[in-house]
Amino acid sequence: MLAQQRQAIILDLVHRDGGVRLRDLMHRLGVSDMTVRRDLADLAERGLVEKVHGGATRPAGTTAAAPQADAVAAIARHALAFVEPGAAIALSNGPLTTALAHCLADRPPTTVVTNSLRVAAVLHATRPARHTVVVLGGVREPSGALVGPIAEDAAARLNVDALFLDAHGMTVRAGFTAGSLAAAAVDRRLVESARRLVVLADHGRWGVTGIATVAALDEADVVITDDALADDAYVALTDHAGHLILATAGP
Repeated sequence: MLAQQRQAIILDLVHRDGGVRLRDLMHRLGVSDMTVRRDLADLAERGLVEKVHGGATRPAGTTAAAPQADAVAAIARHALAFVEPGAAIALSNGPLTTALAHCLADRPPTTVVTNSLRVAAVLHATRPARHTVVVLGGVREPSGALVGPIAEDAAARLNVDALFLDAHGMTVRAGFTAGSLAAAAVDRRLVESARRLVVLADHGRWGVTGIATVAALDEADVVITDDALADDAYVALTDHAGHLILATAGP
């Protein structure tokens, strides 16, 4: 795993939980004490975390990023409009698809295919059980994604009405990208298996290029992002993607 990928996971945990412990990060990321310390030092130098004894916390005087959380919730709510009752859908791994899984709790039954342990856990915890959940096998990445030949083969054998892809990054040149080669390989199989591609990506994903391309911009039938999207990104996505939706935070 690249340093950029590890640090993205660390930041996600810090913003979600308020802090992280060194030992927990070593176990979660599968790296040494020194590697985690270097990552924390780099993030602290950039002002993104505050180093403390045994780990790191949010910088002093900050709280969880409310606008980001609002954007995630808004994107997930808008994505619900593309989940038809009784449909078979696929959810890739990521915070936006996990938020969508939460929104499915009181929706009509669907079949949900996923390679995300987090998505599967959310749907499994729904009571009463509403949805049929198909979990692709494979090797677990630190992000909670199941990847590898088993996951790729399983994804290639399925047919779903829509794939909700949580894009790591998006640019005109690289298209929609993933943060790891293994995750990208599974995501590409899911794209091929889906009748419709719905991409979920908050405005901060624009201009980010992950290590591998999952799909070109013009392969997306729908892109759902938030209304803080930059003007140049709006123009590019409007020109290339099938349909662009700007989700506005609020009830």
